[in-house]
Amino acid sequence: MTVRIAPSVLNADLGRLREQVAEAEAGGAEWIHVDVMDGHFVPNLSFGAPMLRALRRLTDLPLDVHLMVERPEQYIEEFASIGAASFTFHPEGTIHVQRQLAVVRERGMRAGLALNPATSPAVLLEVADDLDLVLVMTVNPGYGGQAYLPASTAKIGRVRAMMNDWNINASLEVDGGITVATIAEAHGAGADTFVVGTAVFGQADPAEAIRALKRACLTRV
Repeated sequence: MTVRIAPSVLNADLGRLREQVAEAEAGGAEWIHVDVMDGHFVPNLSFGAPMLRALRRLTDLPLDVHLMVERPEQYIEEFASIGAASFTFHPEGTIHVQRQLAVVRERGMRAGLALNPATSPAVLLEVADDLDLVLVMTVNPGYGGQAYLPASTAKIGRVRAMMNDWNINASLEVDGGITVATIAEAHGAGADTFVVGTAVFGQADPAEAIRALKRACLTRV
């Protein structure tokens, strides 16, 4: 199974952003993950269009954008114009989920839906044909550096089984508490894409940290 690493710039040293992104590329990162928070949907504020523009100038890697916001539809046009590759939002953030997924695709981005720890995967079945990415939150969203919730592994497994049964041809991404100690468990349950913050950018050698994360998946028993 694929092992795709998407380092999260939420945990990067913004004063060394160019260097940190280059280190992620050197380690074999496939995507760069950008968390957008509005202080309403989650109790934190983070990045928006200026960060996306800065990253687009620094790297050719796909920008994987996760919106923890109310009314994510307000951001679709601008983020598409900047060059975001993936646009993932939470079903609780908008009334017309299917409509927004369709518009995201029309604007040339991968359409993703994020599931909070208490959000049922059943919502995926209602929009199965509109999904390119499913994001299972393995912590409650809003802050970096949290510990992986143990119940997440079983949920990842349920989501993977559901995707297989319904022929949902989408990436299965996980976000929260992913480290060398937890990534193999999530990968074994069926995840193929891993958002990693402090376990990459919080390390002395981010490039080697990415390589170690991949090795942990490939060598699991």
